[in-house]
Amino acid sequence: MQKIGQDIEKLLEQAWETRKLFFPDKIEFSAPNRTMSVSVTGSSCALNCAHCNGAYLQKMATLETALASKKGRVKSYLVSGGSDSLGKVPLFEKWAELEELAARGPLNLHTGLVTEEEARRLAQIATVVSFDFIGDNETINRVYGLSATVEDYLGSYRHLQKYVSVIPHICVGLNGGVVRGEYETLKYLQQEAVEAISMIIFRPTEGTTFEACETPPADEVARFMATARLMFPRTPLYLGCMRPSGRYREAVDTYALRAGFNKIVLPAPAARLKAETLGLEVSISEECCSL
Repeated sequence: MQKIGQDIEKLLEQAWETRKLFFPDKIEFSAPNRTMSVSVTGSSCALNCAHCNGAYLQKMATLETALASKKGRVKSYLVSGGSDSLGKVPLFEKWAELEELAARGPLNLHTGLVTEEEARRLAQIATVVSFDFIGDNETINRVYGLSATVEDYLGSYRHLQKYVSVIPHICVGLNGGVVRGEYETLKYLQQEAVEAISMIIFRPTEGTTFEACETPPADEVARFMATARLMFPRTPLYLGCMRPSGRYREAVDTYALRAGFNKIVLPAPAARLKAETLGLEVSISEECCSL
């Protein structure tokens, strides 16, 4: 296990004590094998963002495949896709198909930026919306190539809040592995209604602009996680599926437990052991952590 500074150790201790004040001694581990990931654009994306370049879309089922498949073990659907040039996922172009999919099971929609009218319409089919919240204009421009601003993301979040359950997602180190704007994102969210926060962690991906970048240091991720718990003492915190693997994952998953997180997707073995030493009662779920 990587050694961390005394100040971060103290933060983690404070975060853990805060969790104990407001939550029972329970942790949920999610293995989302009953949620199908679906892309409404196939593998195409107009933005070809610096951290992804459409790589993760290729691993998702197409909407046509999802509708043609037998339901079997699938209970719900994570619906995403490539963004258009305005930073919106073109969900309305597949509206009839999405209505049909919603009749088969709950939908967790990744929407991108939305207007209020779009948010109102999406609430007709969405069980929950996972909204990537960015708190730094330079990151928005560098990663997505958009001229949008933090105010656009804040406005979209507020529109969604009016009509549907929405869980903000924060990617730690999104800007090429550098923690920039993530703390500002927490400050913005402190001023809003927040039912839960889901975090993911940047990982360099082959074939992208950021492929040669480093992951954010695990101790810096630990600092951010602990800070989030202290800033949101009563809010459920989730560690989502998108994060680096190997020993790095073991470290950050363990830090997430110590920072008082409530849910971890596909936890590393070290985190499972840590949960036992912390005296946490473990429950297992089989759907997307936002559902």
